[in-house]
Amino acid sequence: MKEVEAGEFLKRSQELPVVDTRSPAEFACGHIPGAINVPLFDNSERKIIGTLYKQQGQKAAIKAGLTIVGPKMAGFIEKVEALQSQNLLIHCWRGGMRSHSMAWLLELYGFSVGILMGGYKAYRNALLDYFKNPPPLRVIAGSTGSMKTVLLKKLREMEEQVVDLEGLANHPGSSFGNQVSTGQPTTEQFQNNLFAEFFSMDPLRRIWLEDESFSIGKVHLVEGLYRTMQQSPHYLVLLPLEQRIAVLLQEYGQIPKAKLIQAIQGIAKKLGIALANQAIHSVETGDLAKGVEIILNYYDRAYRKGIQKKQDLVIGPFHVDAENMEETAKKLINYR
Repeated sequence: MKEVEAGEFLKRSQELPVVDTRSPAEFACGHIPGAINVPLFDNSERKIIGTLYKQQGQKAAIKAGLTIVGPKMAGFIEKVEALQSQNLLIHCWRGGMRSHSMAWLLELYGFSVGILMGGYKAYRNALLDYFKNPPPLRVIAGSTGSMKTVLLKKLREMEEQVVDLEGLANHPGSSFGNQVSTGQPTTEQFQNNLFAEFFSMDPLRRIWLEDESFSIGKVHLVEGLYRTMQQSPHYLVLLPLEQRIAVLLQEYGQIPKAKLIQAIQGIAKKLGIALANQAIHSVETGDLAKGVEIILNYYDRAYRKGIQKKQDLVIGPFHVDAENMEETAKKLINYR
């Protein structure tokens, strides 16, 4: 077996299976994208071993661990055989006994194993270090409903490097995004998925992403990435209010009235009680366009305030052609 530093481990993980030997609970909290969980101990067993280690020391914990693991060994091999690769990468939390024990067993059986030096903790440190100095970023800015996500997709089709933050967060942003999201990853997993996306790209080429708050729904960006985004060029796109309302109606118009009202109530203090009540009344009476227009009053004010703080970074505006998004994308790509 050979210990592999985090950077090399990540490069090799794009071609080789990664086996995560941590408990299911640790894996669920966050894991390297694409990794397969083959836990040496389940959640309750890990707790037992940890308690023994603290109370009676390492030898007592090892003996108990051997008793637990012994009957599982053949099952471990069968799970790894199903990956159909003789070469594997393995890690645990700190690159300690769990990964080394699994590696010993698998190499005894004939696999060639590389162990992540420092374990998953080293991977997370590599992630944080990477985002202190990410590749050059280009941020698409614009008011709610300006078709920024559609524009990102068009840029990707035109072979630009694109990271869809809302897609990775499984949340379209705003209070109303909570009503259409089918469930978000943990913040840790969101950041891991984000790292994998960035790591797969050419670090010398620009990466386009959408202007976002630090939080997207319930998940948070990596601080280093968010800080760099705030200091990167912002390409401001504009779409007339009537078209933005139509875009938002298409995106959120099928949400049940009760959930729309719940979303409005969630921003009532910021919107103002009187305007919130007007928006709720519009929803109740079926005039969704009027309700959207009232709500945009709040979001537009908030966005103008935010973009004014970054005025020196703003490029444009670029007027969005909803009927020809390729033309809009070309304007952004060709801007010098």
